[in-house]
Amino acid sequence: MKLAIVMPVLGESLGLRRVLSALLRLRQRGAVLIVVDGGSTDDTVAVARAGADAVLSAPRGRASQMNAGASHTLARQADVLLFLHADTALPPDADGLIARAMAGGASWGRFDVRIVGQHPILPMAAVLMNQRSRRTGIATGDQGMFVRRSVFEAQGGFAPIPLMEDIELSARLKRVGPPACLRERVFTDGRRWDRYGFWHTVFLMSRLRAAWATGSDAHALALRYGYRPRAGAVVAVLAKAPVPGFSKTRLAPLLGAAGAARAQRGFVLRTLITARQAGIGPVHLHCAPAISHRFFRLLQERHGVDCVPQVEGDIGARMGATMADHFARASHSPLLIVGTDCPVLTPARLQQAADALQSHDAVLIPAEDGGYVLIGARRLRKPLFAGIEWGAEHVYRETARRLDTAHMTWRSLRLLWDVDRPEDLERLRSLRLPSARRLLSPR
Repeated sequence: MKLAIVMPVLGESLGLRRVLSALLRLRQRGAVLIVVDGGSTDDTVAVARAGADAVLSAPRGRASQMNAGASHTLARQADVLLFLHADTALPPDADGLIARAMAGGASWGRFDVRIVGQHPILPMAAVLMNQRSRRTGIATGDQGMFVRRSVFEAQGGFAPIPLMEDIELSARLKRVGPPACLRERVFTDGRRWDRYGFWHTVFLMSRLRAAWATGSDAHALALRYGYRPRAGAVVAVLAKAPVPGFSKTRLAPLLGAAGAARAQRGFVLRTLITARQAGIGPVHLHCAPAISHRFFRLLQERHGVDCVPQVEGDIGARMGATMADHFARASHSPLLIVGTDCPVLTPARLQQAADALQSHDAVLIPAEDGGYVLIGARRLRKPLFAGIEWGAEHVYRETARRLDTAHMTWRSLRLLWDVDRPEDLERLRSLRLPSARRLLSPR
């Protein structure tokens, strides 16, 4: 049996090293570990890369993150998927226990759980959770749910809801067959009980489960649970067609004109994938020199990409026109404008930029060369881009000065780098990012 462990994470850097270390023996016996980050602002991703077989980014939310992990190539090669919270520890022989359950005819299952925390009644609460799970055939994420990959895919994965995704999936899996309720225990962190109080947490979860059973909306329940809705924004990707001699010309000395054009094609695809994975709002591809180019037509026809033409002029004129057109049509929707030169831009960074526009008029992600790889705004200021010397080292500083002059509040996110010169390609190759040949999934 080939086992894939899918772990959603968000801000787990402090305890993640210990969790990954505990999973090392399972990996040595053939299990693969896929960590899916939902937009951490600490060192979670860096820690995960040191101890996982794959690290992905996905829109925040356990359902979204676990579905993304289950769709990864390593997961599609597995027989069984195990969905494991980052604060939950498996028994040492979890793989063998799951294999025996599957060999016995089970399609899915879960472990018993032990809650580790300060309150003395937590062990009894875990006993009651396990008994209820056996009685109802419903499992929770804290119990380490596992399922045959073929069954999970046939059921369509987790529903795209911010809460109760484990209970909702359990209800569908029960129609396939009863769960294997393993008596071996996983140990889960009782920090929520410790932080908010044992009885408060018990009563809250009981009310939420009862409300869900009577048909309440999962999003409304998530707000009661303390879930903070994700900020949204429209993403405008400014892209040049992969035409030799027109795009990425500064890479031509190393790659040749045709090679530079192929590199541009990959950069556009990667940026579109990133924007779609972020899931923060509509994604529009602003095309130059013409929307009729074959590459853009293929993106429209095969992958449902919304392509619109760019105006003529320098980058300032094009960004200004994009912003003016957006706010003329959707004055209440924040806008993020990105180019295609930054392959290290992630869905989590786009989410951070959208979050920043909840409390600021503008947001920038500066680039190492003195420019920026993203600018976002929630209202229009026309003088922002006119007359700037594009390509100079002071572009970011000048834009920041204009934001201050326009009395706009703004935030700068962490510095990134883009690919402009041949030496940047070596830096990119050293990262070994997934290939952009994995085009876009249809809408």
